[in-house]
Formats: sequence, C-alpha cells, structure tokens
Amino acid sequence: MLQVVPQMRIFAACEPVDFRRGIDGLAAECRRSLGEDPFSGAVFLFRNRSRTAIKILTYDGSGFWLCHRRMSKGRLKWWPEGGKVALAARELQVLLWNGDPRSARYDEEWRRLPQPSLGD
Repeated sequence: MLQVVPQMRIFAACEPVDFRRGIDGLAAECRRSLGEDPFSGAVFLFRNRSRTAIKILTYDGSGFWLCHRRMSKGRLKWWPEGGKVALAARELQVLLWNGDPRSARYDEEWRRLPQPSLGD
C-alpha cells in the first residue's frame, strides 16, 4: 500500500511527459529533467500534454510504484510552472482531487497541544 506522509519529498515535473512511458522511462526522466535519484524514495509527479492525467512514480525500497490517475471529466485546473517544484503532502492531496493547492486553506502544520492541568 502506498501511503503519503508529511515527511515525504514530493516533486512535480512541470513540463508534460509522454504517457506511453512506463517505470523505466519515467525513472530516466527523474534523472534527466528533475536531477533527482528515482531510488531515493521521493514521490515524482508527471502530467500528460492534454492535462487530463497524472502519473506518480515512487520507490518503496523493494520496488517501484507507478500510479495513473485520469480525470473522468475536464482537465487539471492547476499544475506548477517552472522546472521542478516541491510540494507538501497536503498540496498533493488537493492536486489529486483537481484542486488548486495555492488557494486551498490549511490548518497550521504543527500545533502545540494544551497542557493538561494536574489539579489545584
């Protein structure tokens, strides 16, 4: 089971890739255009040219996971621009539901819990 946790490094490739590529082709793209090691355990995001699908590639220590998500209606509303963009886990969740992580409202990442009183 693939689980995305806040400590994971997540990188989005801003330029579209050929979705005929499989694990080996996307791993090569991680090295070539993102400058990252596909065996590092980071999560890598790719989109197709028409902005209707996302592929996610990650290595879990024993093998690669390749996930493909295709929009049933419409296109991706938002995708990062630039060469390589790092995302937080919560931004990835918004992106996968076809939202815009820049306009999403989030709670603070870390909140101090109130200290219990030990009695007076």
